[in-house]
Amino acid sequence: MRSSALGIICHGGSGVIKDRQAAAQGLAQALEQGYRLLRQSARALDAVVAAVKVMEDNPIFNCGTGSNLTLDGKAEMDAAVMTQKGRFGGVCCITDVRNPILVARKVMTETDHLLMCGEGATDFARKMGFEKHDVTTERAQKRLERLRQEGNSPYFPGLEKMMKLGTVGAVAIDKHSQLAVATSSGGITGRLPGRVGDTAVIGAGTYAGPSGAVSCTGHGEPIMRMMLGKDAVDRMKTLPGSIAVTLALSEARRQKALCGMVGFDARGGICFGHTTPDMSYGYMVGDRLFLFTEDKKK
Repeated sequence: MRSSALGIICHGGSGVIKDRQAAAQGLAQALEQGYRLLRQSARALDAVVAAVKVMEDNPIFNCGTGSNLTLDGKAEMDAAVMTQKGRFGGVCCITDVRNPILVARKVMTETDHLLMCGEGATDFARKMGFEKHDVTTERAQKRLERLRQEGNSPYFPGLEKMMKLGTVGAVAIDKHSQLAVATSSGGITGRLPGRVGDTAVIGAGTYAGPSGAVSCTGHGEPIMRMMLGKDAVDRMKTLPGSIAVTLALSEARRQKALCGMVGFDARGGICFGHTTPDMSYGYMVGDRLFLFTEDKKK
């Protein structure tokens, strides 16, 4: 599909959607916020950051306030932003901030670095004026406790556990036909402390280039091995985004990677797909809102 002028697409994570109505409502709020900015002539970067911030503040999503906990009960979060011109900023294993996506943008705009991690990222956030904020929720604590009681390996828990994936992302094209992407994740429940997923790894979960931009979601380790985001965008050099994403995900499926992605190609073509049973996503183009939270098997 093609966007007539400007548009935004968001995902709320792949895996198994427990509350479809809540996911749809959360996506709608994020999309409407991002699209409103695009209609006001904002840059694509402003739109995707605003959309992801909305989802970080919604505990239904696995990012920000809804983040999963590590094996030792901490919320370590990853986030990244990237523009079509190659500007990038990311944080990983950041703690005690409400909106990691805002810190990731500061890394891009206020430093000479691309990626900041752990205590350094959290200290940087404080210096940038972001107050301490505990994102731990009772829901996240219960998920971790259930995993501990089941007695399975918390780091390699098998496919059933890997279905409980999350991450949110947004890709937008503005009135100047410029693309930007933002992705934020709370990780997998019970992962080892310090584990970094694909979200903040340039070319893996977040990538934008002259031919397109995508945000990925799913099991981070295979996404990183495949450099899934860059693979899809590179295919857009010669193919429409929809075909490029289909081919990239076909390879992911062959490698049994549980993942999904959304994006735009440089011509404004909308693209999305997933190898998991579910992925919540939606987009706004031409002042129309489209939401998809149904099982692909139905």
